[in-house]
Amino acid sequence: MSSRTSDVLVIGGGIIGLVTAWRAAQRGFATAVLDPAPGGGAAQVAAGMLAAVTELHYGEETLLALNLESARRYPGFAAELTELTGHDLGYRRCGTLAVALDADDRAGLRELHALQQRSGLASEWLSGRECRRLEPMLAPGVRGGLRVDGDHQIDPRRLAAALVTACERAGVEFHHTWAERLDVVRDRAAGVTTADGTALRAERVVLAAGSLSGRLAGVPDELLPPVRPVKGQVLRLTVPRRYAPFLSRTVRAVVRGSHVYLVPRENGELVVGATSEELGWDTTVTAGGVYELLRDAHELVPGITELPLTETRAGLRPGSPDNAPLLGPSGLDGLLLATGHYRNGVLLTPVTGDVLAHALLTGELPEEARPFTPQRFHAAVPARLEQHA
Repeated sequence: MSSRTSDVLVIGGGIIGLVTAWRAAQRGFATAVLDPAPGGGAAQVAAGMLAAVTELHYGEETLLALNLESARRYPGFAAELTELTGHDLGYRRCGTLAVALDADDRAGLRELHALQQRSGLASEWLSGRECRRLEPMLAPGVRGGLRVDGDHQIDPRRLAAALVTACERAGVEFHHTWAERLDVVRDRAAGVTTADGTALRAERVVLAAGSLSGRLAGVPDELLPPVRPVKGQVLRLTVPRRYAPFLSRTVRAVVRGSHVYLVPRENGELVVGATSEELGWDTTVTAGGVYELLRDAHELVPGITELPLTETRAGLRPGSPDNAPLLGPSGLDGLLLATGHYRNGVLLTPVTGDVLAHALLTGELPEEARPFTPQRFHAAVPARLEQHA
């Protein structure tokens, strides 16, 4: 079928693909997005915690710098998007309270606090009584916690809808289909062929298809992004007015080794998540997953079982080998990547859009994104082979 040409073709219409397309169009590129349902993807299941501090994990200090940089950009990003589109993004600077329910959890949280302090992050240790003073609905057994006022939240569904509108207003063209394969001409990405056989040509292609990014035919095997699906189940409840305010900030904890969080929205919605399951492409909501989330949330906030349960969903996060994103030139001329954001996709949306726009303009990554080049995985292969030789 006939071909159509763009300067930039983005494969994937989740929040990462949309912000990339929007920023590219703002910089004068004729931009198109390829996705059967733009605005969908993992954002429809995400809780929207902008938690650079409380999401810190051992061994991820390099990622912390990028998370903090994106968090720094979020207020301006949210204001710009709201002014442009008129969408309320549900952006709240309400902070996070991470709590411990027993002595082991308390010791682990103390270690996290020490890591945060060594990393120069602002967090305050509270006694159990001080935690309950902040959040009276907490269980009496809470043993202590960390108050982090710098962690914020946003509603990912509203964010996705606003980005679709922003793209439309910037002149981005939407193709409501999927890519069958990447077309490579003379060792350069030249566009894609869609599921219905249409050839879409582009000067540059951005692969931003979330957990599906590693499955696109036509990408050389050695350059396929090493992303995998990580299943997450999430619940949504409604806080009736007679119970408000139920929680004033995000509350999170580790219960029996599993992470659980409760994110209260201003509209009365309460998001509870999230399981983390390595089950391939399965997106089934299971009775066990729902039970575990409600059980753990009930231990934190006993009153939660009185709330109406309004939705159960499962989605797939795009995990990478080091839990960090793959950003920028792929190693194949004309093909850039914006994928592998794992549990930080919503948080990293502002910086990802800026980084990809810079890479499209200059062919290079800005300094803050250089540790996240996709080619970091290519360089590791020969070294491993030599060790086994």
